[in-house]
Amino acid sequence: MKILKQPEKKTYERDAQLTKTVVDIIDNVRTNGDQALVEYAAKFDKMDIQTVRVDPEQVKAAYGKVDPETLEAIRFSAGQIRFFAEQQRGCLKDLDIQGKVPGLEIGHRMVPVERCGCYVPAGRHPLPSSALMGVVTAKVAGVKQVAACSPAFPGCGSIHPAVLVAMDIAGADEIYCMGGAQAIAAFAYGTQTVKKVDLIVGPGNRFVTEAKRQVLGDVGIDSLAGPSEVLVLADETANPTFVAIDLLGQAEHDPNAKPILVCTSQSVIDQAMSELERLLPTLETREVAAQSWRDNGAVYLADSMEEAIAISNDIAPEHLEVQVKHEREVAKQLLHYGSMFVGHYAPVAFGDFVSGPNHTLPTMRTARYSNGVWVGTFIKTPFHQFVSKEGCLNLSRHCMRFAEVEGLQAHRDSVKLRLEG
Repeated sequence: MKILKQPEKKTYERDAQLTKTVVDIIDNVRTNGDQALVEYAAKFDKMDIQTVRVDPEQVKAAYGKVDPETLEAIRFSAGQIRFFAEQQRGCLKDLDIQGKVPGLEIGHRMVPVERCGCYVPAGRHPLPSSALMGVVTAKVAGVKQVAACSPAFPGCGSIHPAVLVAMDIAGADEIYCMGGAQAIAAFAYGTQTVKKVDLIVGPGNRFVTEAKRQVLGDVGIDSLAGPSEVLVLADETANPTFVAIDLLGQAEHDPNAKPILVCTSQSVIDQAMSELERLLPTLETREVAAQSWRDNGAVYLADSMEEAIAISNDIAPEHLEVQVKHEREVAKQLLHYGSMFVGHYAPVAFGDFVSGPNHTLPTMRTARYSNGVWVGTFIKTPFHQFVSKEGCLNLSRHCMRFAEVEGLQAHRDSVKLRLEG
């Protein structure tokens, strides 16, 4: 293996100041509730508002501000996400079985959380796709109350109309114009207007991520997101132009995004790098993409496809593209990734918007042990056991022995007294 390009800096680091800033924001929201949210809206979003709750009439009016082609795309995407989530939900079933001893029934149930909060980021561009990914999946999972939030978008005076429309089409029960650590705090602890939730999902900046880390335990979260990543796995059959534009497609997300190429062909690498330099100036996002590629891009020349696969499995990227000759055989050997895109005509863009699987995915190697948001994210699986008198007798001897070994007398006697009774 040859490393032809390495990242020049770390893309995400926690620091003491970040931690303290978020602690102060969370404490302020917990103490002052709505007042703190309104003050943060003025401070961070330059908004003069009385409440963070978005009125249904405002949502209705947003439809008139979104062009028909965008509305059609939002509805199409919602349908794709809903279809895939429904198929996933169908795989999750209650379990009720007879135990290995007579008189014992064991099992579990699929129980959705009652209330969740879906965070939708707002940066340089509106992100209606993120609204769909969170809210649609939660509703298919059976969550009764889904609250969605997003910061005010510059120039709109509130949430961007396309995002409001996406939240509504997805089925959000409540919509709040709030963002940052203060939004996470409001969801986690509640305010006079915002009712606390059981689970918070959705990506965000480092303040949002740090806030999710700090409230974890008081409320559930999906994951701690880092900068977005793509790894393009390619061989001599890959189209250098496709490789180049897909690396740039990731790079344009954010200055901290991580575009990675692992390829078995020096020729394809050389041509792809030439194409990258040709295509970069044509992008309106060229400044962000150039910084991301310069600071965080990586290129590996693998000696074999086996080595390329091993490199990918070690990196465990958020997005994994497979542009090779024997794509299905190679795909079977790839184990660690958030979402995989197989074939020369499978860019990450499809997964970001319209193919159906969720785009809220694990980053920073966490794909080695976790997965992206899916219907199961919103579902608990509590266990149960029904024990008859016969079952009590059949389990008692070994249970009481365990209790004695572990020094738990009341545990032992809770069985013993039933036998004597």
